[in-house]
Amino acid sequence: MRALDRFVILALASLLAACASKAPPPPQPVITASVQQFSPVAEDVLFRALGLVGTPYRWGGNTPDSGFDCSGLIGFVYRDAAGISLPRSTREMIVMRGPNVGISALQTGDLVFFATNGGGQVSHAGIYVGEGRFVHAPSSGGTVRLDSLSNSYWQRSYLNAKRVLFDPSLARTP
Repeated sequence: MRALDRFVILALASLLAACASKAPPPPQPVITASVQQFSPVAEDVLFRALGLVGTPYRWGGNTPDSGFDCSGLIGFVYRDAAGISLPRSTREMIVMRGPNVGISALQTGDLVFFATNGGGQVSHAGIYVGEGRFVHAPSSGGTVRLDSLSNSYWQRSYLNAKRVLFDPSLARTP
């Protein structure tokens, strides 16, 4: 088989494979600057998240009694303080509806996402509480804690942020 024939077959196979794959989700708007909105719900999220600092880390944990992993902490805080049910995993959270937020436009209650395993795939998340800080459940043997986005480790692994509190399309529980 000639090289040109092989190239044509590979190109055709690539096109067909691309056509058979799932379409990417529509791009979400990115908020790059915003005026800080006062929200009693954001304040509730802030106080609930800060109140859980010191709770033990537990992989798969999602209650104060059992401990928390990062997505379990976020899910608990949003259900308890805001009546919002979020997806269970960070991979589901980062692609859910709601605008993406630029780091300079973060507001209390925004979710922040990190690729702590290297590469570009989300593996960790926290709740932004203001003044460049976020609450998260970082790792086995640790506890829920407050950290700074200016820390070089978090700067290197920072991926994205998402605003969920001011999006009326997110389902609220009764």
